[in-house]
Amino acid sequence: MTNLGPLIPRNREIHPVAYDPDYKTSVARSPRLPLISMESTPGEETGPRFGHGLIGPLDNNLILNWTGGKAPAVGERVLMHGRVLDENARPVPNTLIEIWQANAGGRYRHKKDGYLAPLDPNFGGCGRTITDENGYYEFLTVRPGAYPWPNRGNDWRPMHIHVSIFGNSFGQRLISQMYFEGDPLIDRCPIAATIKDRGQLESLVAPLDINRSRPLDFLAYKFDIVLRGRRQTMFENKLEGM
Repeated sequence: MTNLGPLIPRNREIHPVAYDPDYKTSVARSPRLPLISMESTPGEETGPRFGHGLIGPLDNNLILNWTGGKAPAVGERVLMHGRVLDENARPVPNTLIEIWQANAGGRYRHKKDGYLAPLDPNFGGCGRTITDENGYYEFLTVRPGAYPWPNRGNDWRPMHIHVSIFGNSFGQRLISQMYFEGDPLIDRCPIAATIKDRGQLESLVAPLDINRSRPLDFLAYKFDIVLRGRRQTMFENKLEGM
């Protein structure tokens, strides 16, 4: 991929706060030292190096991709779709998007997930796709279930899908989440509450798109992803001089 030049330092003010006592694990995980933005090198300014030819025909169909199309996953079928745009509303084509999620019962296919909900033998919970020339993408999946997590006495995570978007270079990657319109748990979630600007939180809530829903098949939710140009990841200013 062509080198587009130096990356721009990321603006931390638009990110969720790193330390929030109501989000218990942020107390231990949040940085203790100021963050710095280092000058980018050609290694970060090019890439990402993934093979477009490695994307299979079922990679964006989470209902079928775990079994190779032999048996469908259990749950309410939903279409997650939208466009990847830059901050000037221009489409971002040929961009790799990866998603992962819990199954319809709210359980992840992960050895450390101890929730009592059963695993679906036909659901892997992850998928990927590449945006087209208009920045458009879509995933056919099942609506993920809410699930409890050991934060406070009775905290539950809203229904959500994790999203990873790779930018034009190796040093650019956005990790976010998509929530579903109308979920009452969003306003009760300590993780969502780390986003102090209500408008920014609402940008993570996908509205129901009845026009793209298919009768007797699936509901659709529209989730546009807006990237803020050539921003790069910031690093913790460690004592050893990193």
